[in-house]
Amino acid sequence: MQNTQIPVLGFVAASGTGKTTLLTQLIPILKQNGLRIGLIKHSHHDFEIDHPGKDSFKLREAGADSVILVSQYRRAIMTELNPEQQPRLADQLKHFDQSALDLILIEGFRSEQFPKIEVHRASLQAPLLYPNDPDIIAIVTDAALQTPDYLTRLELNQPTLIALYIQNHIMNNHA
Repeated sequence: MQNTQIPVLGFVAASGTGKTTLLTQLIPILKQNGLRIGLIKHSHHDFEIDHPGKDSFKLREAGADSVILVSQYRRAIMTELNPEQQPRLADQLKHFDQSALDLILIEGFRSEQFPKIEVHRASLQAPLLYPNDPDIIAIVTDAALQTPDYLTRLELNQPTLIALYIQNHIMNNHA
């Protein structure tokens, strides 16, 4: 993947499948195992992380194209993007200090080329993505699916085993 020196792993699925829920379970397990995790989440919605009335909001509204809000606890970078084109993952990866991370998890960006895990929940009856995406290397599901030999099948309700797969197949293969 362009603009990365560390492993990148995506989680893709139909909306409402539980990608964020799974990631909130996986991240603490991976951190307990000593990994420093970055995350990029793609949203198809407009969003605000700043609030009207705050100085940083006023400065951005006045026309600043980028605003960095920083305290001793965290940093937020707000950059106005061209709304006519979708953001590219490679461009977003440039904004991480990768020297402070071991793994970047991605939620979304499903049309881009990088290793991905598909999250599938049988009750949603959404079509499977892996037959049309050669970058999907594993499927996390709550169903007894028949999958091709090249695709690892993992149990959705076993985040510890999913984290073990990530450490053994993503982290160890990148070293």
